This record gives sequence, structure tokens and C-alpha cells, in this order.
Amino acid sequence: MKREALFSYAREHFKSAPEYLWSKLPGYAVLRHHDGTKWFGLVMNVPGTKLGLKTDDVLDVLEVKVRPEYIGSLRKKDGILPAYHMNKEHWVSVLLSGPLTPKEIHELLADSHELTS
Repeated sequence: MKREALFSYAREHFKSAPEYLWSKLPGYAVLRHHDGTKWFGLVMNVPGTKLGLKTDDVLDVLEVKVRPEYIGSLRKKDGILPAYHMNKEHWVSVLLSGPLTPKEIHELLADSHELTS
């Protein structure tokens, strides 16, 4: 999934546009509740080695909050890693380049939106 497709989905379903908060990190975008300040997603471009992968390629990842009881099983899925930036007990990093389907990514984003409400 391309980050623009994800942003389009967030605009349509959650009235949330990406916010680029850090001038030194222009590839980092926050998705926040439209009526508040809470984040429900964070899109970043991170070298694979920082995620524990064996590649220096810069990858787009989405960080989402998940139910603590699902963390273990979600991390066993290809394309889902421990959170890079957020609390690892409650958040995961999702590789936007795959292998999760857009539907799976949308569901994770919707759950994160609900959990952070």
C-alpha cells in the first residue's frame, strides 16, 4: 500500500489529514483524531536495519495501537513488527509495502482509531 492511499482512507473514514510535525523528519506524518490531539497512526520512512530487518532500504511503516492481548499473535504475522517509535506493549509497526492487504491495514488503523478515542 502506498502512503497516499492510506492518507486518502484516513481522510475519508476518520476526517484526518496527515500532519508533518518535524522539519528534520519530513517523511514522518501523524494521523490524529479530527476533534482532539490524540494520535491514532504515525507513518514514517525508516531504514530496514532500524526495524531489525536485513536491509538498508528505507521503508514506509505505519505505527498503530493494538489491543495488548493481540500483540503477540500480530507480531508473528509477516509485515508486522514491534513498534519502532511508540510503546512496544501497545503499538506495532506495519510495513506498508506488504505483505498485508489494504483491507488488513485499514482494519488495524480503524482499531487504533477506536482504541485511542
